[in-house]
Amino acid sequence: MADITTRDGQHNPRGLRAHPARPERWAIILAGGDGTRLRDLTRRIAGDDRPKQFCPLLGEETLLGETRRRVALGVSASRTVFSVTSVHERFYAPLLADVSPRQIVAQPENRGTAPAILYALLRVAAVAPTDSVAIFPSDHYVSDDEAFMAHVGAAFDLAVARPDLVALLGVSPDRPETEYGWIEPAQSVLGPQGWLLYRVGRFWEKPAPDLARTLLEDGCLWNSFVMVGRVASLLGLIARALPDLSRAFLPLGRFLGTPVEAAMVEAVYHRLPSTDFSRGVLVPNPALLAVLPVRGIEWSDLGHPERVLARRGTMPAPWADVVPPRGLATAAAV
Repeated sequence: MADITTRDGQHNPRGLRAHPARPERWAIILAGGDGTRLRDLTRRIAGDDRPKQFCPLLGEETLLGETRRRVALGVSASRTVFSVTSVHERFYAPLLADVSPRQIVAQPENRGTAPAILYALLRVAAVAPTDSVAIFPSDHYVSDDEAFMAHVGAAFDLAVARPDLVALLGVSPDRPETEYGWIEPAQSVLGPQGWLLYRVGRFWEKPAPDLARTLLEDGCLWNSFVMVGRVASLLGLIARALPDLSRAFLPLGRFLGTPVEAAMVEAVYHRLPSTDFSRGVLVPNPALLAVLPVRGIEWSDLGHPERVLARRGTMPAPWADVVPPRGLATAAAV
């Protein structure tokens, strides 16, 4: 069982367990990516061109299914929203057959994570504008779901205590990884129930090897891209950093939940550039963010074939030719 670190620097021996679902908590699961980097691998596993989140990469369950199970430990299934892309419907429809259509936010096109998050946030804001929401990628490996969701629960508590801040989960690294985004912590923030959080000093996106070694030595954290905040705070972050994107979605507001929503969304997306949420929204706003260190939990962004195969523990011969010779080790939080 993992420990947590309190503001006095001591380890808290209480077990890390996910908080029970609360009515004011929502989740957005991002499942709209195309998964092109893993296409050769997923084709060999599934026999078609489905994106990785709809593929059973690490066992019998798809990554989306694993994410749903994890999120359900802290957020009600009825308050979990799925951001998908319409072109993938044949892959996601069977996996979300038990989900209300109101909880499926189908983008007409993949325009990056910023529009995906904004559209899903607007759906939540239409019914729960004062609630808090956690945002989860659907393509990550986590070794201890309950402990991870306990950290998410602490971030939800922070959203109530400090609605001006959005909390990111930062994974304690074990190597100078050059393909992840890094978070440089700044001064500590008084977190609820003794959790130790930090202001975000700055972000480092995919650093060069020498810089990655320095970041590791200086106690920087991997950006898991799991974030929690008030719905209004997240919408405010986007409006502050990407005003043109926010304005593009304004005509959609009064049509959400109506029969013409799909047509309106089609018109909005047709004019959108592809925009990354991390670079476009988080990087320009470090003063409005906090980071919660995640320790004692193995975590991996399954964005590279070798990371997938490292997690599986073997490299089956039929897949060996799709893995570049990077010698990448398994990601683990320490």
